[in-house]
Amino acid sequence: MLEKHQPAPLFSCENQQQQHVNLSDFKGQKNVVLYFYPKDDTPGCTIEANDFTRLAPEFAQLNTVVIGVSKDSCESHQAFIAKFELKIDLLADVDGAICESYDVWREREKDGVKKMAILRSTFIIDKQGLLTYVGYGVTPDGHAQAMLTEIKQALC
Repeated sequence: MLEKHQPAPLFSCENQQQQHVNLSDFKGQKNVVLYFYPKDDTPGCTIEANDFTRLAPEFAQLNTVVIGVSKDSCESHQAFIAKFELKIDLLADVDGAICESYDVWREREKDGVKKMAILRSTFIIDKQGLLTYVGYGVTPDGHAQAMLTEIKQALC
């Protein structure tokens, strides 16, 4: 598991518009809220994405970009964004490389069946590329607001 004050693992991945997004693009310029979620257009993931979208202007005022990551395709992300008018970038980590590097690809058991899935998690990365917040197994309700509060406290 990753811990606070470690350098954030670098990544390069396509967003919903098939444009490459690199963590290094933000170094020295913006803070990053990087959140991992299991699947587009599912109840918890929709709550989280809508909340981050609603608060996107406040994150922007704090020089912070919000980026969601799942193993869904660019096309799936486009449909999810269009359906809910989302205002955040979603990365298509279809090969799971980012999920692996952030240690969110985990085995879970449901109804006695074990399978691999994304553990809903969030990381805040400062302008120097260091992890200032590490949250594994977060819940969607109120999470975006909690991350906004976390950013505000970090800047004070």
